[in-house]
Amino acid sequence: MTESPTSSARSRKPGKEAFSVRKNSIDQLVQVMQYRGDGHAYVHYEGSDKRLDEWIPESELRRVELGLDALPSGVINGKRKREASISRVSPTVSARESSLEKTLLPDAQILAPPESLTEEEFDIQHHKQITAQRNFDKVNFGQWQIKTWYFSPYPLSESEVEEGSAGQGESSVLPSKIPGVNRATVRSHGRTSDLLAGGLTRSHLAGEKSILWVCERCFKYMAEGSTWELHAKKCDRRHPPGRKVYQRGAHTIWEVDGAKEKLYCQNLSLFGKLFIDVKTLFFDCDNFLFYILTDADSQRDHVLGFFSKEKISYDDYNLACIIVLPPYQRKGYGMLMIEFSYELSRRAGKVGTPERPLSDLGLRSYLTYWVATLVRFFRRLLSVLPPDYLQVTTDQWTPDISQLQSPEDSTIRRKRPKGWDGEVPEIPSAGQTPHPFDDALSVLRKIETTSNPDGSATSHVVVQCTLTEIARVTNLRIEDAAFALNECGLLGHVQMDSDGTREQIGITREMVEAVARERRVKEMCMSLAHVLL
Repeated sequence: MTESPTSSARSRKPGKEAFSVRKNSIDQLVQVMQYRGDGHAYVHYEGSDKRLDEWIPESELRRVELGLDALPSGVINGKRKREASISRVSPTVSARESSLEKTLLPDAQILAPPESLTEEEFDIQHHKQITAQRNFDKVNFGQWQIKTWYFSPYPLSESEVEEGSAGQGESSVLPSKIPGVNRATVRSHGRTSDLLAGGLTRSHLAGEKSILWVCERCFKYMAEGSTWELHAKKCDRRHPPGRKVYQRGAHTIWEVDGAKEKLYCQNLSLFGKLFIDVKTLFFDCDNFLFYILTDADSQRDHVLGFFSKEKISYDDYNLACIIVLPPYQRKGYGMLMIEFSYELSRRAGKVGTPERPLSDLGLRSYLTYWVATLVRFFRRLLSVLPPDYLQVTTDQWTPDISQLQSPEDSTIRRKRPKGWDGEVPEIPSAGQTPHPFDDALSVLRKIETTSNPDGSATSHVVVQCTLTEIARVTNLRIEDAAFALNECGLLGHVQMDSDGTREQIGITREMVEAVARERRVKEMCMSLAHVLL
């Protein structure tokens, strides 16, 4: 006698058994977060980010024992065990198995507050339980239907809760109620606790009920497509509120004050939370500025992404959270916003850094920016001539490099990267914005010229500077600069100074170019001449 999906979901509770799933020809250990009455289970892949969580048929689940000795070969994200099999009762149980057993405890043990936990730690546990699962599977945003990554506390009214429960019937396995957190009501938009609970029961809904509709102009959210269509006909917003702070062709960055545009910024934050996990969402946006990147067509500006920063940050954070919408990722827009955030810090006379903790994608993006900034700095520092010059002809003994300007007409034309759609071509001129590195070149370096036997001369750039000076010129935190230098391998060439008393790091132009090729360092996405501040 076979067990029906309904009775199976009713008899089994999520989080009490361990399973493996065959995905991409690899056995991966998964944790079942929830069962659904239609024969599907919501799973989390151990060791992977929550954005990869998904609904899969229960038939794809293969039960495994909790002990590592019983796991199939190649389980745990495709990596074989390095150690011998360990019993569950062994005092030397691994950290991975220990964390897995904690997630597989019964619900009563999870919800019972241990005496050792403080009230704040208990609230954090509840927050993690609420946000462990996405409450919307997809979001319709303009012409795009985007698969969401994380939980976002969109308010859920009582009528939606009752409608969802009635539609699924008793066969649905609903999430456990969070003690001390009430369901959201229509009038509870301003209460953070209700907002965190908002949409909690949405995660079990399927089909149209798991789709959120958001206006791409004002970010107003709706639960029904018909409501969204009526709103789209009336919404006449053509661009984000606020002022322009950067414009280069069709691409514009708008500065929006959270205190002046509260509803717009709250809706923007809720939408961004669908794709951001590590940040805590605050609905009091008064202390934040939002910088929204748009691409214009003949009708209006389309939002590509945004980042936010505190108006007053005692840690000098220049960015609180950043998101590029999934349809526009891997096109350089994130790097443009990161570069602009550092330009804001430079113009404010501060050394900025992003707010911690960083997500895996955030760390990768910032490491790319830090390495690229250092490579551009070393290229400029370790070059005798400016980047635009391949040859200099003069009637003096030595050319005065400080007086050189970009050539307006050159027989050698360098290839420039392709611009974005709608951008105007840049015309080089003698009055271009000076580069921020130029002021430090004369202080940090010396040019040594030695004569050759044939009467010619060879010039070399000699630089002796500290990590603090490098960080100051590049406007990076010392720890960020040191981390980037170590990651790209420029801290490995250690040598003794001329006195033989202390160690120093040697960096040559060849080493810098090797890093540039390996990391595929590109030109800056942001043009300083187009900053409107």
